[in-house]
Amino acid sequence: MSELFLARFQFASTTLFHFIFVPMSIGLVFIVALMQTLYVVKKKDIYKKMAKFWGHLFLLNFAVGVVTGILQEFQFGMNWSDYSRFVGDVFGAPLAIEALLAFFLESTFIGLWIFGWDRLPKKIHLLCIWLVSLGTIFSAFWILLANSFMQEPVGFAIKNGRAEMNDFGALVTNPQLWVEFPHVLFGALATGAFFIAGVSAYKMIKKQEIAFFKKSFQIAMVLALISGLGVAFSGHDQAKHLMKSQPMKMAASEALWKDSGDPAAWTLFANIDTDKKENSAEINIPFALSYLAYSKFSGDVPGMLTLQKEYEAKFGPGDYIPPVKTTFWSFRIMVGAGMLMIFASMIGLYLSFRKKLETNKWFLRFMVGMIAFPFIANSAGWIMTEIGRQPWTVFGMMTTAQSISPNVSYGMLLFSVISFTAMYLILAILLAYLFIREIKKGAHSEEDTDQKDETDLSTDPFDGGAYHGIS
Repeated sequence: MSELFLARFQFASTTLFHFIFVPMSIGLVFIVALMQTLYVVKKKDIYKKMAKFWGHLFLLNFAVGVVTGILQEFQFGMNWSDYSRFVGDVFGAPLAIEALLAFFLESTFIGLWIFGWDRLPKKIHLLCIWLVSLGTIFSAFWILLANSFMQEPVGFAIKNGRAEMNDFGALVTNPQLWVEFPHVLFGALATGAFFIAGVSAYKMIKKQEIAFFKKSFQIAMVLALISGLGVAFSGHDQAKHLMKSQPMKMAASEALWKDSGDPAAWTLFANIDTDKKENSAEINIPFALSYLAYSKFSGDVPGMLTLQKEYEAKFGPGDYIPPVKTTFWSFRIMVGAGMLMIFASMIGLYLSFRKKLETNKWFLRFMVGMIAFPFIANSAGWIMTEIGRQPWTVFGMMTTAQSISPNVSYGMLLFSVISFTAMYLILAILLAYLFIREIKKGAHSEEDTDQKDETDLSTDPFDGGAYHGIS
């Protein structure tokens, strides 16, 4: 086990843990802002209670997400100093904007929102939570801008062996950014929606505050379907762009060793032999890969062996084939989880429309389990994106082996891996405890308000059959 492996393992583990909270925060606060908007527009207390209840869970998630995110930037200096020297002049601007603009926007207006209930005018207070939501979206934008440079470097010049930014506009208009950003946002919205739906399903199984959680579930399902379709279409755009920017990643995600031929079949399953560089067994769907790559049912997709020769001619000797099994299966886990989320949201809307939701215990239990699937899809997508780019840290310019700090020792890395893992485990246990406590407390403190909300259901457009027109 080398220093490089430990450094990569630490970055992967801390980033995956941090990435649990990022999409959750983005999605939850958007839905909380939407619920509070319904309260201001419709003047029904149930929406205020929704904004407060789900807002409390957002605040817990946000707090832990901030703590876990701090380590991400520290790692650039600790374990990846050569990488930081190379890209520092490019990364400096977007990371500074993310910290100074987006994060301070979030933190400032979170405070006003927390303490502004019944103190600020309703519309000003509503604006606060929308600005928090906007801040989380801005944070994602600037972080993805930096990541997009690693995937598709633009707007720079090499001076004294370092990449220096010479065109900020090129960074902002990077094609990789504009296929990646919508995909992440829709994934975040799905994460928030399925969390609300799953918690609501649990409370309905327990027959607690049925009216409140049924309404929360219905709103979440509308957004879950919208976000699920958004993830699918934006993911298709990403796949098409990969054919131009990183065809090796596309080939690895399909375990495609040789050129596909025209038309190209999509591989549903493959028994991959990386030593022999072939697949001993495959289950294929005809024409599907051509459509995924080109939006038409024709077109040849180059294989990894062909691309390996092209990369050797362009970049010099080396192994440019990424870990194929990891790339292949993480892509299928992501796609499978995404399809299941779309399917679940359609069933949830159907049962709500037919007013059969509370009686379908099997589906409610299923939805509790569905809380995990957006996290699985997000993590698998990130793994595929980053592992599929190997051996590059900055595509075509700097390999991962060239990026590690030269003076970091095996012992130092092992100590930090163990200590960070222990700290993250403590944070995870603490957050789970706080979440469970808040969920068990429920949303209503007075019985009469709960009964009042029951009477509101008959006239609310999100209940019964009327809500379906919003989607």
